[in-house]
Amino acid sequence: MRQRRLMNQINVVPYIDVMLVLLVIFMVTAPMIQTGSVDLPTVGGVPQPPVEAMILTVSKDGSLALQATAASPPRKLEKLALIRELESAVKKNPSQPIIVAADKNVIYDEVMKTLQDLRTRGFQKISLQTQNR
Repeated sequence: MRQRRLMNQINVVPYIDVMLVLLVIFMVTAPMIQTGSVDLPTVGGVPQPPVEAMILTVSKDGSLALQATAASPPRKLEKLALIRELESAVKKNPSQPIIVAADKNVIYDEVMKTLQDLRTRGFQKISLQTQNR
């Protein structure tokens, strides 16, 4: 009777097959187990903002800048100075529109805090700026 020879190598092919099957299973099931979904509105056919609107810019780092008119350059301001500037403009023109233009990578909380600050101060015409696709 012939004796078996000891094998001193590991055959890794079955392990690779199992890992590939597991990878495929996880890739297929991962999108299905998301708990919630958000359907964002499409941004097609957005009207141009009014020329007389003041543009409040929220940068990626959370800093604020105010552009009094479309032709004027934006000025970086602290939140209190910004509110005072907007209040004086709205006292002159109560129907003064304010457009909030936030960077797409800014933290959502920063935009909401800015909007809340404007609403609590009594500003009525506040819009969010987007761009067309």
